[in-house]
Amino acid sequence: MISSEPIGFVLGTKEATPLEFWIAVDAKKVLRLDDVVEVQTQRPDGQGIVHFYGVVDYVRTQYEGAQFDTDTFLVAKEGILPINISYTAHVQVTRIEPEEYLPPQPGDPVHLAIGKQLASALYFDSMDTPIPAGIMNNGNAAYFNYSFINGEKGAHVNISGVSGVATKTSYALFLLYSIFNSPVLGSYKANTKALIFNVKGEDLFFLDKLNQNYGNLENQKDKNKYELMNLPVQPFKSASFRATPKRDSRTIDSDLEQRSEGISVYLWSIRELCRDRLFRFLFTGEDLDRGNLSYLVTTVEERLARLAEENDQSDRQNRRKPQAYLQVEAFGEESKTQIKTFRDLIDFLEDKLLNDEDREENRRWLGRNVPATAEAMIRRLYGISSEVGHLIRGDLSPDEVAKYQLNPLASDAQLTVTDIHKLSARAQKFVVGVLLQKLFFQKEKQGREPVVFIVLDELNKYAPRDGRSPIKDLLVDIAERGRSLGIILIGAQQTASEVERRVVGQAAIRVVGRLDSAEAERPEYNFLTGSCRKRALFLKSGTMFVHQPEVPAPILVNFPFPAYATRKEEVFLSQAEITSIEADIDRF
Repeated sequence: MISSEPIGFVLGTKEATPLEFWIAVDAKKVLRLDDVVEVQTQRPDGQGIVHFYGVVDYVRTQYEGAQFDTDTFLVAKEGILPINISYTAHVQVTRIEPEEYLPPQPGDPVHLAIGKQLASALYFDSMDTPIPAGIMNNGNAAYFNYSFINGEKGAHVNISGVSGVATKTSYALFLLYSIFNSPVLGSYKANTKALIFNVKGEDLFFLDKLNQNYGNLENQKDKNKYELMNLPVQPFKSASFRATPKRDSRTIDSDLEQRSEGISVYLWSIRELCRDRLFRFLFTGEDLDRGNLSYLVTTVEERLARLAEENDQSDRQNRRKPQAYLQVEAFGEESKTQIKTFRDLIDFLEDKLLNDEDREENRRWLGRNVPATAEAMIRRLYGISSEVGHLIRGDLSPDEVAKYQLNPLASDAQLTVTDIHKLSARAQKFVVGVLLQKLFFQKEKQGREPVVFIVLDELNKYAPRDGRSPIKDLLVDIAERGRSLGIILIGAQQTASEVERRVVGQAAIRVVGRLDSAEAERPEYNFLTGSCRKRALFLKSGTMFVHQPEVPAPILVNFPFPAYATRKEEVFLSQAEITSIEADIDRF
């Protein structure tokens, strides 16, 4: 349906085209940016009616008949100059039905599109799998076509915006919440997974708790928004939380402070690091940009993989489970025969690469590289030793290794939050690279279903525009081939211009919050209109422009306050829980 009275008429003093036109707005009506309008134009030959739908992207008022700037005082202050006010709006056409690219006629009445006409204007009526994307300024729900997220027609989401204001992570969580609670997943709902990397504080470790704003029945306005989008008000029902172990501790306890229950530690065995060819992720892009280090890393990684496979075969012959350590020939000053720590691994490689290079076996490890390259590798391994030594262990039993394994696809939980915020930048890259690599190989064997979503903030750190690194190559591969494998990347960053083009360019859904003024002018945001770029400089927190392939214009949306707690202070406690806590305090 459309509004009963026209909001204005197609302006006759400016040209109207099939793609854009101006409106002379009725002086007693209100027409704002982002409003959606509909025009019906009679074909000149009388053979039917053409419907034009569009979004208002520019509005203006001005005095008509005023010649000088100071005429404004004569009208507004002294009232001695008779004059009229011109109220006009520019419309970007989003849809024409039927598709006959005629211009609308001057004087055609323009109506606000509401209900079905609004859905037609923004293609919501033709989406086969709509999921809520937020609430538009006109109070209606906006939708994404899930087919452009899950890889069926397109894949991946990219979110940009200034940190702390653009609420990138909050919108990524809302999008996951919308997907998991909408009927579009059908029979795949239980098996669809998500892996979120927690990079800031411990805020995401309470997503399975109801937000106190909703528990205390105070936030009715945002509850109505959830009702409008047909989404329930509840926390994430199926979530698991994984954290790194504490450093320099013989026991394996999670390195978290705000939550202790329901937390599992994750780590990898030395055997696994070598067998699965994860050695390369110990080196950052800066390391591999210099000299032949990249070649030596590949050579050593391959030798370690062979060694691990030989160890596995030996364990099978001895009818025992694969161990966490590597059994090797004697190495180092103490003539060790087992690699049980990351430091042992460095000593072993130092022995192979730098000691007695005349030995045939050692020459195989060094390859055609010069000793200086091997020394550079050893130096870098020493540099990262203290940062990843607690994540790579060879002193655990096979059962303990299985217990601490992190595999989101095998998890019973739908959502897996993985903490990396206490790790150094190099250790964070190692964890992200290893998890994505293992997930990628697993999906190559398993196939496209079920879909797994990867939420990764600070994408510019992992896939920078310049330089090369194993994790960047992996993210490019996910961006280009993840669609067919059912791996969907929801990446976020402050500046899309600093992220590898092939990663950003593959995202079918683009979301933009508040931007820096210089960043807004970058070509990566060409999907925004000129007025949208200007408005992106002062968007409020929680307000985003969303763009998808089916809708030719960006849509401004906001999303409700989260129903789930995003920090410890937001957790809703029932009266029984409060009483229990008070009793514990009295006891002490």
